[in-house]
Amino acid sequence: MTEKILAINPGSTSTKIAVYQDGQILFKSNVSHSAAELAGYPEIADQMPCRKQAILDALAQECVSIDDCMAFSGRGGGLQPCEGGVYEVNEIMLEHARSGKYGGKHPAALGCQLAAEFARQYHGRAFVVNGPDTDEFCDEARVTGLADVFRASHVHALNQKETALRVSRDLGLTYEDANFIVAHLGGGVSITAHRKGRMVDSNDIIHGDGPMAPTRSGALPAKDLIDLCYSGRWTKEEMHARITKQGGFVDHLGTADVLEIKEKIQAGDRYADLIYRAFLHQIAKGIGAMAAVLGGDIDAIIFTGGISHDQDLIAALTTQVGFLAPIVVRPGEYEMEALIAGALRVIHGEEIPKNYTGEAVFEGFGYLKMG
Repeated sequence: MTEKILAINPGSTSTKIAVYQDGQILFKSNVSHSAAELAGYPEIADQMPCRKQAILDALAQECVSIDDCMAFSGRGGGLQPCEGGVYEVNEIMLEHARSGKYGGKHPAALGCQLAAEFARQYHGRAFVVNGPDTDEFCDEARVTGLADVFRASHVHALNQKETALRVSRDLGLTYEDANFIVAHLGGGVSITAHRKGRMVDSNDIIHGDGPMAPTRSGALPAKDLIDLCYSGRWTKEEMHARITKQGGFVDHLGTADVLEIKEKIQAGDRYADLIYRAFLHQIAKGIGAMAAVLGGDIDAIIFTGGISHDQDLIAALTTQVGFLAPIVVRPGEYEMEALIAGALRVIHGEEIPKNYTGEAVFEGFGYLKMG
């Protein structure tokens, strides 16, 4: 039987798709959706028909058929926190993704919906793989210095897991028996301790934690941040934007482009040089923290994400943290390949798909506080 899979990865203004058949990717496309068109839909879930039709149009234009697809694999999103792996799409998952109750305001929540719709129409199976809701933190990683504030798992789970799986195979290891530190360096930066197949600790790329990134502030001194918030200079929405969209390189240097920053440095811009070196410093510090989480038992430190193409940065980081473990570089991202690989593992019987129950893996410790 032909092994054919359609992978679907919805983003803010586009939907990435890839068609895999018998060992190779036949077709890849980044299907664009105009901002004006998407603005006409009050809720993310309302975009379903236009996104689906745009995908079908792109496939038809290249004469690519999906009538015989065995599976449709979508990016997850808008779900309760759940452990990583491949999930077969079910009604509870669709209900949560549609409702927006658990973070469904991001287009990633359309991944399972589109996969399910195509699976229904073409009689295949629908999966999601290592979605952004993946949460495998150990209890110690969740605790903060305030009893009513917990740390959450917001990581580049799809690319991090796939990269770790690939490096495991290259090193002759199984992911479930290996310990890695994976640093995804992109528009956001997540540095994660992978212990025996689970992402047990990381920085939070959404709520402002860890190293600064091209558009994100990273961790900030709490008191100074509070003072900024109550200074009257910024609204709540503006502060959110500063932390998640306009921080980091953008706030310091007016650009998120690493190549442009390096050009500034080469032209003698001392401040750009400082920010670049601070970025490196913060990444190295984050890796050191995750090394402590793993107790120094590290099979490899893995660099991935778009900024990992920067050979100067990787060379400097290797000098700084290479004493901890061997360095492996896998620049770019493997998100589409990860969606396909997850579906294939289920089809080949290598992995049993998990059942999404709708119950969060963590909802507080429930311990009785003692005075």
